[in-house]
Amino acid sequence: MKTYGLIGYPLEHSFSGKYFAEKFKKENIQNCEYRLFPIENIQDFENLKQQNIAGLNVTIPYKEQIIPYLDELDEHAKAIGAVNVIQFNNGKSKGFNSDYYGFKDSLLSFLPTEFNSKALILGTGGASKAIKKVLIDLSIPFKVASRKEGFDFTYDELNSKPEVLSDYHLIINTTPLGTYPKVEEKPDLPYQALTENHFLYDLVYNPSETAFMKAGSAKGAKTINGLEMLVGQAEKSWEIWNRK
Repeated sequence: MKTYGLIGYPLEHSFSGKYFAEKFKKENIQNCEYRLFPIENIQDFENLKQQNIAGLNVTIPYKEQIIPYLDELDEHAKAIGAVNVIQFNNGKSKGFNSDYYGFKDSLLSFLPTEFNSKALILGTGGASKAIKKVLIDLSIPFKVASRKEGFDFTYDELNSKPEVLSDYHLIINTTPLGTYPKVEEKPDLPYQALTENHFLYDLVYNPSETAFMKAGSAKGAKTINGLEMLVGQAEKSWEIWNRK
């Protein structure tokens, strides 16, 4: 039996567990299981390494914390500075980032081919790093908004100058705000400044229409959730684990 799984904390509402269980059944993949490993401390990863695990996904809050515990990093993961896939091979662990591929493919299908504006990234966690790399590779200029000082904008600054949003037609929420069960939460933006020229991408996928997306739709903005990205990154994970 080959065991794959997900590390993070908490893991009550994991997409990956259900996705891979259905994938194994649908594609008649034998002798494989996908388990959740909710570890409260990243140091517990050392115990997992001793088990016979074929591959792991990594989620909040360990996409960056996991790096010192790995033997090797893929070039892409090294450039991004975050890992969400671990491949085990001959006792060695190697980190990859499949968020990059999932987000890039989904974004290209979401935006019009003639898109010519800037992006605003909400949040500064591990997921935002892959998003930055995609935008750089697609030559889409971007700024970052955070609750903390030291980034391009704070939310207070955006709310005091709502006209700033007219320069950023792509707004990407990389925070967990609005995730089930706290579905009423959303980033603190001046939503009244949104228009039909805006594109709102929410990495949250549960619920399927988040409060962030609803607020954008009310102003005519186009919206998408993170499900397509998740499917893309999950399939990329499977490809990485099964490379010869």
